[in-house]
Amino acid sequence: MSTEPELETILLGPVLADRECGGCVACCTVLTVDTPEFKKPAGTPCAHLVPGGCGIHETRPPICRTWFCAWRRIASLPDEARPDRSGLLVSLNFVREPRNCFEGVSINVRKLAGSDAIESGMARIVLDSLCDRLVPVWFSDGSEKMLMHPDGDVARLVISGDPAPAHLRDEVAAWREHYGVFSTES
Repeated sequence: MSTEPELETILLGPVLADRECGGCVACCTVLTVDTPEFKKPAGTPCAHLVPGGCGIHETRPPICRTWFCAWRRIASLPDEARPDRSGLLVSLNFVREPRNCFEGVSINVRKLAGSDAIESGMARIVLDSLCDRLVPVWFSDGSEKMLMHPDGDVARLVISGDPAPAHLRDEVAAWREHYGVFSTES
């Protein structure tokens, strides 16, 4: 067994001991699960989901035992940001064929159906808590996926390779250093 931390722990931090899923089952409906042991399409409740939670909790598949949303890992996210309270599911996202260097590995904030997270200001609070590191952050409201971090000017410069103006030079250089390996340009 490897003692190396997995990518989610490196980018988001370890699972916080003082945070529990409780009655939240957002991941059991919203996410795609595609592992050898278990498959479930996005937006479809898990076949094992029953009133009150998981009907096979003690024998659930490994993915369900080891995956945790970002609320369980990022201490700066407030208690109210738990997905069932906030209407937002925050997770690390992996895209097999990214369109740009910011899509491959990123944080994805998904607004859940029926959520008032934008109107209530919770989306702003969550995004403010996430947009302070060198990890791209995307927001999806169900109809559109938008890059929230880095900002548009920085993202354009990183992707284009154009020289950055003095006031953005350090930030663009940092993003290029971390994500240049994912560039789709040759």
